[in-house]
Amino acid sequence: MLQKRKKSTQSLEENYDLKSITIADIDKMLDGSEFEMYLYRLFIELGYSGVYKTVGSRDFGADVVFTDRDGIRNVVQAKRYSEGNSVGISAVQEVFSCMRYYQAKKAIVIATAKFTEPCETLAGINYVKLLDRADLINIIEAFKKDNVRAAQDLIESEPRMILESWSEASKPVLREVRKDYKAEKYVKRVMGK
Repeated sequence: MLQKRKKSTQSLEENYDLKSITIADIDKMLDGSEFEMYLYRLFIELGYSGVYKTVGSRDFGADVVFTDRDGIRNVVQAKRYSEGNSVGISAVQEVFSCMRYYQAKKAIVIATAKFTEPCETLAGINYVKLLDRADLINIIEAFKKDNVRAAQDLIESEPRMILESWSEASKPVLREVRKDYKAEKYVKRVMGK
């Protein structure tokens, strides 16, 4: 099995035509690292500068880093999930939190699935770009047609932004915030407050 895995990774890195890859091929990839390698190669082929793939489990939340057409460094979190599954908020938390480490000004999550509503909300508040399965298919198709600009436009388009957290800051909290009432009782009991 280990030999089969090694051979698969080797073929992924060396022996396939990037333009022949479809979303179905991505769905068949053995693990997320193959999807990361695909995106790494795709970003190079799309003409981005400063493209590199981060090192495995110690990537601080970024799988690929690149500089866009405006000279802005971006961090990418790649999520290869089954089509029926959804990507949760941890993807946004990870990619957003690694921006300073990689000295990036933009963060993107690219997934082979959809995103949960809480994930979309957190991304919107933190200005993180989400590219779901449909977006990925559009990027792949544009690349296959040699329409590099269209693929870049999809990747670099502005993220959906939620401003309510800032515009409503002076008003009472509209969201239900879950408090730890046990902690409050403990403090009252112990500290007499």
